[in-house]
Amino acid sequence: MNKSVQKKSPVICIDGPSASGKGEISRRVAEKLGYRYLDSGMLYRILALEVDRRAFDLGDRAALLNLVMSLEIEFGGSGKLADAVKLNGEDVSFDIRTDKISKFASKIAVIPSVRKALLNRQIAFRVPPGLVADGRDMGTVVFPDAELKIFLTATSVARAERRYKQLIGKGINVKVEEILRELIERDERDKNRTLSPLLVPKKSIVIDSTTLSVEQVVAQVMDLVTNKRKEDNGGAL
Repeated sequence: MNKSVQKKSPVICIDGPSASGKGEISRRVAEKLGYRYLDSGMLYRILALEVDRRAFDLGDRAALLNLVMSLEIEFGGSGKLADAVKLNGEDVSFDIRTDKISKFASKIAVIPSVRKALLNRQIAFRVPPGLVADGRDMGTVVFPDAELKIFLTATSVARAERRYKQLIGKGINVKVEEILRELIERDERDKNRTLSPLLVPKKSIVIDSTTLSVEQVVAQVMDLVTNKRKEDNGGAL
């Protein structure tokens, strides 16, 4: 993809802490706009799965970059397939959500060479007609020139309750107290890590979804998109 074309492609960044709902919101907004969707967190899980399968040497930076850029990745669909993830045409939705891959992804995510390789991969998602990207550093590191930046947050208690309901609905036996503790610990790690810490991007709009439904948040984001277009006099967004 020509870099000039990538620059012209609009990007909406939705960052926020774990379990803030940014994934669901981003998917719905992307679907409404007809944009491509990037789940940056899942990229680390996908890479972790592929590295695990191949017993790959993470110290080989050149080979790692080639591996990352060669992966054919597709996020989501609609309805029951909204959470689907395909890797080289294979549905790996379940494989990347195992406890083993989740822990492995957390380990490789702090390796500078891995983050650098995935940075290039994430930027490659920026193609016409546009992109909605969710994560923790989309608006600060990956797409600092994004046309619209949103920071989605909620209280730790509200996020823990949402994650609890989500897991219980999938038949996973958990305790809300444990989820709350893990979320608080994750927040601290994300905010204080040296590499790409969780920050509120400059010129971003903060949305507190503590008392809002998914539909209400999506409506707010779409209103922001509409207002941005008006400001730009019919711009690309």
